[in-house]
Amino acid sequence: MTDDRWPPGTHYIDTANLPAAFFANVETGGDDYLLVSKVDGEWRAISWRQVADSVSRLASVLASRGVEPGDRVLVSAENRPEWAIADLAVMAIGAIVVPAYTTNTEDDHHYIMDHSGASVAITSGGMLATRIALAANRAPSLHTLIIMDDDFTAPDGLRPQLQYWGAAIEGAAPLANIDQRIAAQQPDDVCCFIYTSGTGGRPKGVMLTHRSIQANITAAIELLEEGDVVENQRFLSLLPLSHSYEHTAGMHLPFQIRAEVWYCESTDQIANNLVEVSPTLMTAVPRLYEVLHDRIMRGVRAKGGMSEKLFMAAVRLGTKRYLGRRLMPHEFILNMIVDRLVRTKVRARLGGRLQYFISGGAALNPEIGNFFMALGINLLQGYGQTEASPLISANRPKRIKIDTVGPPVAGIDLRIADDGELLVRGDLLMKGYWRDEAATAATIRDGWLYTGDIAAIDKDGYISITGRKKDIIVNSGGENIAPGRVEALLTIEPEIEQAMVDGDKRPWLSAVIVPSDELRNIATSPDALYTMVSEAVDRANSRLSQLERVRRFIIADEAFGIENGQMTATLKVRRHVVRDIYGERIDELYPQK
Repeated sequence: MTDDRWPPGTHYIDTANLPAAFFANVETGGDDYLLVSKVDGEWRAISWRQVADSVSRLASVLASRGVEPGDRVLVSAENRPEWAIADLAVMAIGAIVVPAYTTNTEDDHHYIMDHSGASVAITSGGMLATRIALAANRAPSLHTLIIMDDDFTAPDGLRPQLQYWGAAIEGAAPLANIDQRIAAQQPDDVCCFIYTSGTGGRPKGVMLTHRSIQANITAAIELLEEGDVVENQRFLSLLPLSHSYEHTAGMHLPFQIRAEVWYCESTDQIANNLVEVSPTLMTAVPRLYEVLHDRIMRGVRAKGGMSEKLFMAAVRLGTKRYLGRRLMPHEFILNMIVDRLVRTKVRARLGGRLQYFISGGAALNPEIGNFFMALGINLLQGYGQTEASPLISANRPKRIKIDTVGPPVAGIDLRIADDGELLVRGDLLMKGYWRDEAATAATIRDGWLYTGDIAAIDKDGYISITGRKKDIIVNSGGENIAPGRVEALLTIEPEIEQAMVDGDKRPWLSAVIVPSDELRNIATSPDALYTMVSEAVDRANSRLSQLERVRRFIIADEAFGIENGQMTATLKVRRHVVRDIYGERIDELYPQK
């Protein structure tokens, strides 16, 4: 049944579950491109029919291995067509997808396998498959390992049965009763466990349903309709598909609007892939936009001269126009010139067809947002949580307030609690945390999701997230300080790559700062490095209130990264880990009692 709210061109399909929505579009999609990835240096496309055939065959393989409705199947791989095929195949037989980050350690994978009770794991190859295999050996419930890359050599003593993706799918017939299996699934059935990234400890398994994810997709389509960007879309997929943001917005949403999905090779190749792919939409975390901003600005500074002056004029005049201020006659003429000489070139470097960047997963520095908006690149900042499938709010295409996360999307009720915490209610909410009734009861109360985020809502209904309850710094004077704002203003300085602000129960703020590689390379000594960072901190402090200013800091030994455990897979700083590492040095910054 098609919802009358949606014009015929949108391809919105009102179905009971996600695989049903995918298969409802297969006949129309036919031989059109759906999933595109680079193989041996060339972009190769898989059509709707080819994807559907592979989904049905893999579903047959899983069924032959005894996977039943409600069973859990772990999927861990780089973003690639097989990831989407695996997700759909698992859901098609009524089983539950358990995404896992490729950056997980062997112990991380073992924890998720054991906690979820996964019976099958699907992964790519190389060292990732080795870690998965070693973890699988220790997980008693896991009996089958499916490897996407046929050149993988299993470690000695592998206990689960090993199957190679290509041979398994080629040797399997399409699942005969796949239509009946899909039809048997209900909207409130759990379809995936998304494990939280674990900024504060062990991850929790968030149980999302077909209904909760579909609520997000329906709201996202309504948002895209406002911007007239539903038809003929091309997504560039970069954020890990194991993240709820990409799982919903970068995979199932494109399936329902019949968009192409092109898989980015890696974060290192993002600049090249943007030019090669020419995407129309891209979802990513703020860190990507910070990296793009830094690359653009380094190039501008390297050119210098008139090129730099014209570029900075484009930013200055674009910001003035974006903020609704009237351009003077001479500014109007100059703006037309820089639009052609600067903004057109920037858009070309982003592929030339980009309609919207969409930012979520963490707070976007408003100055980064203003930078892109000033250059004519529309950027919609949104907000969400895994427990909300994850989309809660987003800027409207026709009214962007980049320093906010926009109004709530369709189908959501929200309110602000007495202590400032944002509460959310609607079909988008999770069913609960897997095997953790206490945490579920603490997080969802009387039908409301307690987000843990402190928020304010303006007269237009646009939400500003001012801090996280557990991250809020309460200084020794009892004043509340949101560290995220301070860190954002520190890292906008070109000399500062990363920063973590501390100061709970202290008289003033301190910070752990990671200087940029460029600064490290030109510094002639540790003292010179400290002096240059100090000058950058002073500039950031000039834009902060007295309460928010960083009085003293230390230079980090290394960058915050996933590999050293100081960042999550979605590039959020693990504050407790950084504090553990630098705790003694931070203490030395303060007067000793």
